[in-house]
Amino acid sequence: MLKAAHLFDSVSGRLAENGVIVVVGRNIRSVGGDAVIPADAQVIDLGESTLLPGFIDAHVHLEGELSDDLYKDSFEDKLRFPTEKALRAAHYARITLEAGVTTVRDLGSSDYVALGLRNAIRAGRIPGPNMFVANYAIGSTGGHADQRPYPPQLISPLGVIQGICNGVEECRASVRYQIKYGADLIKFMASGGVLSLSDPVDNVQLTQEEMDTIVSEAHSWNRKVATHCHGDRAAKMALAAGVDSIEHGSFLQDDTLLEMKRRHVYLVPTLSTGHWRGKSLDKFPEAIAVKARAASAHVDQVVQHAVKIGVPIAMGTDAAVGPHGKNAVEFWLLTKNGMTPAQALIAGTASGADLLGIAKQTGTLEAGKSADIVAVPGNPLADIETTQRPNFVMKQGLVYIDAK
Repeated sequence: MLKAAHLFDSVSGRLAENGVIVVVGRNIRSVGGDAVIPADAQVIDLGESTLLPGFIDAHVHLEGELSDDLYKDSFEDKLRFPTEKALRAAHYARITLEAGVTTVRDLGSSDYVALGLRNAIRAGRIPGPNMFVANYAIGSTGGHADQRPYPPQLISPLGVIQGICNGVEECRASVRYQIKYGADLIKFMASGGVLSLSDPVDNVQLTQEEMDTIVSEAHSWNRKVATHCHGDRAAKMALAAGVDSIEHGSFLQDDTLLEMKRRHVYLVPTLSTGHWRGKSLDKFPEAIAVKARAASAHVDQVVQHAVKIGVPIAMGTDAAVGPHGKNAVEFWLLTKNGMTPAQALIAGTASGADLLGIAKQTGTLEAGKSADIVAVPGNPLADIETTQRPNFVMKQGLVYIDAK
C-alpha cells in the first residue's frame, strides 16, 4: 500500500488529500479513502508527497544523445556498432525511468536499437519505461529522415527499408517494412527539420499522395501515425491524410490548430528542444542555428494559441536532442506557455495514454490499471518543478526509486 499527503487525479485535474493506493502484483487494486487494505499489506509511507500516474513522454529517441558538437556526433555515430548503441540506450532507458517516466513513444532509431531495447524491457531483462517504437522514420531522399549528405561512394545511401522513399509504392513498402520488423506505430517527416543540414525547416517533403498512402497503410495495420512537422502547409496536408499527432508544430497557424481540435489530432510541441539546444546554438553549423532560432521564435506562440483553442496536447520532449532523464522540464515549459500545472500534468499522463492508445491500461490512478506510479515532494500544482525530483517510481508494480 502506498500513502502520501496528496494524490493527483489526472481525469479531473484535482488534488485529493490523504492519498492511498493499494497495489497487488502488477496492477492497482483500489484508490482513495474507500480502498480496502489487506491485513498483511506492506505500507510505503511517502509523507508530504503527491502520488501521480507514471509520466508518459510521447516523443523520445533513446538510442543516443546530442552533444554541442554536431560534426563529432555525426562522425562517431557512423563508427558505433549496434551493440554499443544498444548499451548506451539501456543507460538512457534506466535514467528515463528513474526520472518518473514509465512509458515512452520512441519516434525513430537506427539499427533497430529501440526495438531491441523495447523487447528487452518487456522481457524484464533490463530496467526501463514501457516502450512504443516506430523503428525508422519515413521520409524523402534528402529530407529530414535521410542521413547527412555524405559522399555516396564512402557511405551507402539509405533505402526503403531504412525509411527513405520516393513515390507512393515506395512509401507503402516502407510502412510495411517498419511493421514487419516490429513497429508499434509509424512516423513520417512531413516537413523539413532543424538538425538536418540539407533542407529548409518548414518545406513540404512528401506529396499529398505519399502522405495519404503512409497513413492509410499504417491505419490498415492498426498502427497510429505521428508526423514530424514544423511547417503549416505540410501540417495541413498531414491532417488531410489523417495523422494522429503532429510533432513540434513550430509554424502552425490558427486555422490548422482549429482543424486539429476538430479532428482530435494531438500536438506534441517538444518545447525542451529549444530550451536545451538554445543554450549552445553558437556551437552548431550556422545553417542549423538559423533554423533553430526561427523555430524557437514561433513555437511558444503556437503552443499558447493551441492551449486557448483547446487542441489536444501530449507531453513530449524529443529527448536525445536534449538530455535524457530531464523529461519533467517539459511540464515547466508547458506552464510557461499557457497551461496550468494540472493541464500540464494531464498532458504527460492521461492525454499521453489517450494518444498512445493505452488509456485502458495506464495514464490514470484507477483500479485495474497498471501500477505505474510516481511520487514527487510537496504539491506539484503549487510548484510544477517538483516533478523534476521524483522520490518514488513504480512501474507495473515494481519499485525502482524509493527515497524512503
